[in-house]
Amino acid sequence: MTGGVSRAMDRSVFVVVPIYNEGPVIESSLTPLVDKGYSVVAVDDGSTDDTWSIVRSLPLYSLHHAVNLGQGAALQTGMAFALGRSAEFIVHFDADGQHNLDDIEVLLDPLRKDEADVVLGSRFLRESDRRAVPPGKRLLLRTGVIVNGLLTGVWLTDAHNGLRAFTRKAAARIDLHENGFAHATEILTQIRRQKLRVVERPTAIVYTERSMTKGQPMWNSIKIVLDILLRRIFR
Repeated sequence: MTGGVSRAMDRSVFVVVPIYNEGPVIESSLTPLVDKGYSVVAVDDGSTDDTWSIVRSLPLYSLHHAVNLGQGAALQTGMAFALGRSAEFIVHFDADGQHNLDDIEVLLDPLRKDEADVVLGSRFLRESDRRAVPPGKRLLLRTGVIVNGLLTGVWLTDAHNGLRAFTRKAAARIDLHENGFAHATEILTQIRRQKLRVVERPTAIVYTERSMTKGQPMWNSIKIVLDILLRRIFR
């Protein structure tokens, strides 16, 4: 683990960034978070490129999985670390450069006002954000909204948006067991089970050629649903 963050904006905000093979973009994704003064927890999930060597050279908290466990596992590692420190708020932030740094404060605002325990980003609350979503992706996400609603009872406007914010109390009640992408649905299940107050706020997503090629294919989304259903049947 490395330390030493730049001038503080709010060190009680811990931004957890799960990372896997993001060598070409990871420094440009993490540096603005550090410069903003957040406590950044970068969790390298067993990358096989030069990601880990870059991450551990930056002035932030750097954690490392020896093997690739999945995004859910990386988030759980980062949240547990943040809760062991002075975190008052915990934010999930993707490593591929898709998220807008300024949206973090948008998500934190309802938490600071005690209007919610969890705030989830949505690409479908503003027309400009909605238009930026590629048509194929838009259809997949709309389907995901219905599936998530049926599986969890939590009805949202967006699905699998990686930008989320939690109070310390809420984060302590989230315990992820789904190591892969199914963690996004598991989070909603736990939000409802724990009776946490949840709201959505508009967030902008920047789609690049790289981020689109790394996104979830249709079959992977179907597999996630099947995995969740089978676990519920045989639990």
